Amino acid sequence: MARVIKQRPMNWVERLYIFEAIRGLWTTLKHAARGLFRYEELPTISYPEGQPEVRRTYRAKHRLMLRADGTPRCVACGMCAAACPAHCIYIEATASDDPRIEKKVKRFDIDHLTCVFCGLCVEACPVDALRMDTKEIIFEHRTRDEFVATLETLTSWNPKDYPDDAQSQVAPGGTKNAEARKVWGMEVKN
Repeated sequence: MARVIKQRPMNWVERLYIFEAIRGLWTTLKHAARGLFRYEELPTISYPEGQPEVRRTYRAKHRLMLRADGTPRCVACGMCAAACPAHCIYIEATASDDPRIEKKVKRFDIDHLTCVFCGLCVEACPVDALRMDTKEIIFEHRTRDEFVATLETLTSWNPKDYPDDAQSQVAPGGTKNAEARKVWGMEVKN
C-alpha cells in the first residue's frame, strides 16, 4: 500500500515566490563575494602551479607491461582492441622468436583523442599486459599525430615509479628483475 506524505500548505510569503528568489540570489552573492575576497579558502587548486593528487587506481594514460628481458608482455591476441568501445587500439602481430610464446606484438597504437578511458581494454587483457595506472592525466601535444601512443611510448616507463607493484619490478631496472630472469631461464649478469 502506498504511503501518502502530506505537505504543509505554503504561507502567503512563500506563495509570492519573490522572497524565495531573493533568498536564492543572496546565496549566489555570498558565494561570489567569497570567491572575490577570500580566494585562499576556496577548495580549488591553482593549476598549473599546483597539481591534483591522483590515486593509483585512477584510469590514466596506458602503459604496456614488460617481461624480464624488456620485451612487451603483450601476446597480440587482440582482446583489448575487440573490447574497446571507441575502437582506438590498433595491433599488428608477428611470430615470436621465443618458442614459449606464439605471437608477439609488432605494432601497438592507442589513439588518445578517441579513447574514452573506460578501462575495458585493461580488463580484457588475458596476460595483464596493458595497464592504466600511470597517474598521467594531462595530455598536451601540438599535432594530432602526437596523441597516438606507439609501442615505444607505451613501454618507456621506469619501474622506480611503481615501487608497490611486484609485476612492474620484474621489468628491466626493477628490484625483482634478476630473479625473474632466472625463473624465465635467462642468464643473469652481475
